[in-house]
Amino acid sequence: MKFVSNRHITDPRLNLALEEYLLRELEMETPLLLFYVNEPAVIIGRNQNTIEEIDPDFIKQNDIHVVRRLSGGGAVFHDLGNLNFSFITNDNRDIHNFAKFINPVAAVLKKLGVPAELHGSSDVFVDGKKISGNAQFSARGRLFSHGTILFDTDIETMLRALNPRQIEIESKAVQSVRNFVTNIKEWLPREMTLKDLKQAILDELFGSDPPTLPLSADQWGDIEKLAEERYDTWEWNYGRSPRFNVQKTVALGRVTFNARLWVDKGLIEEVTLYGNFEAKREIKELLDRLIGVRYEPEAIRYALQDVELVPYVGSVSLDEFVTVLY
Repeated sequence: MKFVSNRHITDPRLNLALEEYLLRELEMETPLLLFYVNEPAVIIGRNQNTIEEIDPDFIKQNDIHVVRRLSGGGAVFHDLGNLNFSFITNDNRDIHNFAKFINPVAAVLKKLGVPAELHGSSDVFVDGKKISGNAQFSARGRLFSHGTILFDTDIETMLRALNPRQIEIESKAVQSVRNFVTNIKEWLPREMTLKDLKQAILDELFGSDPPTLPLSADQWGDIEKLAEERYDTWEWNYGRSPRFNVQKTVALGRVTFNARLWVDKGLIEEVTLYGNFEAKREIKELLDRLIGVRYEPEAIRYALQDVELVPYVGSVSLDEFVTVLY
């Protein structure tokens, strides 16, 4: 096994691109180990509906990244108190064998005084509380098995970022199971840093200074290109979401609006509006402007910015009308 340095990058888009590059592009003779720590981010599972998993207002207000990963499973929150590890192998014989990759990490935690145990097939718990979730992805006959370790994560921010707004959303997407979680720092008998934890895992796996696999400037250029073309795009992070239905009821003074929308690949496909609002013009004329528009507040606002709303929905501002739909 060799260790790959991520050059202390904390951009989740680059770190996920690095992981994918190692899996798909790098010729390797031995398994690889990668660590990365991300700035605050919600990392969406491959098959999830992004909008269903986040609180978009909180995400925007707090400059939290939203990035979709290759592997399945539920949405997770990363920040500078969360250590991520990834084992990349040159075959996929151990797909679904999470224990092979998790047990060495759990062994380190036990040596440090944290009573960590594999729970189910892919999680690590301490005294009934989750500290690590894991997922896998296979391509080209290879496999990566990656996971999180909650070391000193801001739990309150995590719960708020992953707490969707109270809207009835129906889809076939996999919804995250929100387990009660804890940081391992609370269980350590002595003071440690996240860097110390990383080193302890390296010592357990390699015994001494790990053999490393350096990446060239050209390889890093390819990784940056991949990050730009996949992980930094709306089409991947939001547009890849499955078709879903949104139903919202909003009261603005004495007027109540009931909006129904179908969204496919992140774009508004259908929209209807009911309520006791006064309409002097056919509401369909207004709503047709939204077909094909991204289902996000800025895009909806832009699509309607030149429209006089009063003939359609009465005395409602554009910002208020956006809240009816999103």
